[in-house]
Amino acid sequence: MEITAELIAQTVAKILSEGETKVGAAGNGIFEDVDSAATAARTAYNEYLGCTMGFRGKVVQAIRDLASDEENLRYMAEQCVEQTGMGNVPDKILKNRYAALKTPGTEELVTGAWSGDDGLTTIELSPFGVIGAITPTTNPTETIINNSISMLAAGNAVVFSPHPRAKAISIWLVSKINEALDAIGAPANLVSMVREPSIEHTNELMAHKEVNMLVATGGPGIVKTVLSSGKKAIGAGAGNPPVVVDETANIEKAAKDIIDGCTFDNNLPCTAEKEVIAVDAIADLLIFNMQKNGALLITDPEILARLQDLVMDGNRPKTEWVGKSAAAILQGLGITPPPGVRCLSMEVDLMHPFVQTELMMPILPVVRARDVDEAIDWAVICEHGNRHTAIMHSTNVNALTKMGKLLQTTIFVKNGPSFSGIGIGGEGYICFTIAGPTGEGLTSASTFTRKRRCVLVGGLSVR
Repeated sequence: MEITAELIAQTVAKILSEGETKVGAAGNGIFEDVDSAATAARTAYNEYLGCTMGFRGKVVQAIRDLASDEENLRYMAEQCVEQTGMGNVPDKILKNRYAALKTPGTEELVTGAWSGDDGLTTIELSPFGVIGAITPTTNPTETIINNSISMLAAGNAVVFSPHPRAKAISIWLVSKINEALDAIGAPANLVSMVREPSIEHTNELMAHKEVNMLVATGGPGIVKTVLSSGKKAIGAGAGNPPVVVDETANIEKAAKDIIDGCTFDNNLPCTAEKEVIAVDAIADLLIFNMQKNGALLITDPEILARLQDLVMDGNRPKTEWVGKSAAAILQGLGITPPPGVRCLSMEVDLMHPFVQTELMMPILPVVRARDVDEAIDWAVICEHGNRHTAIMHSTNVNALTKMGKLLQTTIFVKNGPSFSGIGIGGEGYICFTIAGPTGEGLTSASTFTRKRRCVLVGGLSVR
């Protein structure tokens, strides 16, 4: 065989192609198997250890710039809706922008110190190493952006395991992050994932020897799995946020806030209002004002029964309706949606499946309570001890205090829409990994660090 320049070029191209298939193209972070991804993440982490805090700040800024670019924001939002069939584009643009710009970075990593006659002791917040992060189909890009900034600011590398329905947009985003980090000279594959996410790959990731920490954002099943892994684990599980409204509330504002929160991204966030418990004295006025803000009140028992059959399978929501708009759900019932409809509401009793089940759809049941004490007690029942989110509209300080103490939720929003509790229109930083089951709360860079005590005996105290 004659060795020609063309043959050499073909051979080199084949070798490079095979190399890309196995280990990811030029550090784009996409791998064919878990072992390759985890091994590459370990290599990246080892190199990243030698980088300064100032350089970590540049890494964070590179991700912020990429993820807040207007063209990228629209692309991510449109692709998420198209690929998952959930949510709406405007709210996803907003969520991704907030994830990019309001996730804390290295500024949160503050060193503690003591000094005295015996010397100097510091408490340093150091990285865990390689983190395996499981992300949901409800907030796929938002969670990758939020976690990447937090975990890399803390000095870690991360291997993501996205939901298969969000595979394509997750691959795009992880690749783009690696391109942005490569442009500033960061170690290759600080952020990575397997090309074909699956339950098998997730299980392999959780058990991999190179993975030091697990973070799961999703339902109770995956949280339970990571907590039984034997590794340091953070679980951000499901919620079923109740909203209580008493007779002291500003009813017009409460109704608007409730509908705004319930319909945000078609009710996909686990923080969103899932059921309303209203004191009887103001229930009619509240429902009236909810209707003024886009709620369609369903009063026909036959239509209510058909709605339940449409969106629920027993006591579980049907996946195909999760994150769909109120108009789409009405069309599924064969009903022409009226202009401006934002959510479907109905009066039901406390134990109705719409009240007790987290649907993640713009379906908002209303339950009447005799007084605020009964409303709070019922809210405790509805929340199911998830310790996720609760909302209350009231100017009664004692009632607000009682509800906060009894529910023990990670987020408690008073007199505002639910999304103000994650930093959208409320004070505080943004977060899409809300660790209620394991108690870390709204995660940030410091969450993904371990405390190390460094002691210098007999020196550097100049008092």
